[in-house]
Amino acid sequence: MDARLTGGFLTLAAVLTAAGCIISQDENAGRACSANTDCPEAYACVGPEGQRFCEVIYPPPSVTPDGGTDGGVVPTYCKDVQPILAASCVSSCHGEVSSGSGRTDFRLDYYEPTGNQPKGAKEMAARIKVRAFDQRTMPPTGNPAPTDAERAILGRWAAGGAPFCDGGTP
Repeated sequence: MDARLTGGFLTLAAVLTAAGCIISQDENAGRACSANTDCPEAYACVGPEGQRFCEVIYPPPSVTPDGGTDGGVVPTYCKDVQPILAASCVSSCHGEVSSGSGRTDFRLDYYEPTGNQPKGAKEMAARIKVRAFDQRTMPPTGNPAPTDAERAILGRWAAGGAPFCDGGTP
């Protein structure tokens, strides 16, 4: 292969890897909508008036990651989930400083918002489950990724109702 062509491909790959957080691998997520009926079956229309978009909501958080059988003890945000999110999601895209995703409507560096902050991990639990456990499209290639066991923890946490700390609340 011509060295110039190889160099061009490598440059393109580097750009796409760097932009990985802002490239959606789900063509329906982020699609403009005005009502739930504008979105596919597994999505809901969310966001403020005039800026609403389709967001994946399936499977509902009451379903266990393996489709209905007991997934074991439900993990908690404080003990099990926060460290995974910090290493795989917050450090590269979804935190206060590292918002490389281009999304400003949620952050994963806290459980629930205080004041006027955007949604936190609790409100995003169903999406975390779908994108990190079910579809495995997050984090994007090139970013630190959770292990299969960590992905299962995220899935069990979301399916179990996204508990904070041993049944407590923040």
